[in-house]
Amino acid sequence: GCVVRNISFGQFCLHCQYLQYKTLLLTEMAEAMRQTVAGMLKGIERYNPDNLTTLEKYVEIQSRENAYDLEANLAVLKLYQLNPHRFNMDITCQILLKALTNLPHTDFVLCKCLLSEKLMSESPINQIMYLGDILERCDFQHFWDRVLSMSELCDRIVGFQDSIRKFVCHVVGITFQTIDRALLAQLLGGVDDATLKHWVKKYGWKEETKTIIFVANQDENIKTKNITEKIDFENVAGLMAACL
Repeated sequence: GCVVRNISFGQFCLHCQYLQYKTLLLTEMAEAMRQTVAGMLKGIERYNPDNLTTLEKYVEIQSRENAYDLEANLAVLKLYQLNPHRFNMDITCQILLKALTNLPHTDFVLCKCLLSEKLMSESPINQIMYLGDILERCDFQHFWDRVLSMSELCDRIVGFQDSIRKFVCHVVGITFQTIDRALLAQLLGGVDDATLKHWVKKYGWKEETKTIIFVANQDENIKTKNITEKIDFENVAGLMAACL
């Protein structure tokens, strides 16, 4: 953030303009890299190990800029599988953590399929595997405790915690009708009151009382499906003739 101390208003404005320009520049760089990588993933070029350096840089850009490209990340893991001497532990960990940020989609499972049992047992990959298991069980309080002990690894992924909070809110939204305010704060990682209100507002939930939050009427979420099957006369003509 901006620390304003003993500077003029004009200097402050210039500093803010610089930050805006820097953000725009980084966004444009990420988009340019995305287009470059998209070309690399076409046809047989997808399996060219010479592309690894560029693809690895792209993974690091995703981590820094809170961007995400599953196809590119899977291509990196596949190239490591085909060229084990080029394997990079740090890049692999970033890919796995980024996959966790896209829950409830199956990205993490797809990434695991490209790793050997031996690799998955090595540290720190085994720690990330354990994080995935905890999230799969929706044991969110345990998850946040583990993240705290792995802060050096997880903090490299910009937006990691908020992405997991989105998954927490997804699970809460399909599970609860009402939830205790203190429990929701714990599930979101022990957040403060202002942060809790932000997530409640973001998902359209309402504070019924000082301690209870109304999430959804699950009965209203259960919708019946009317299935209409179109049957042409030609499809049943033979059957009708046989019955005559």
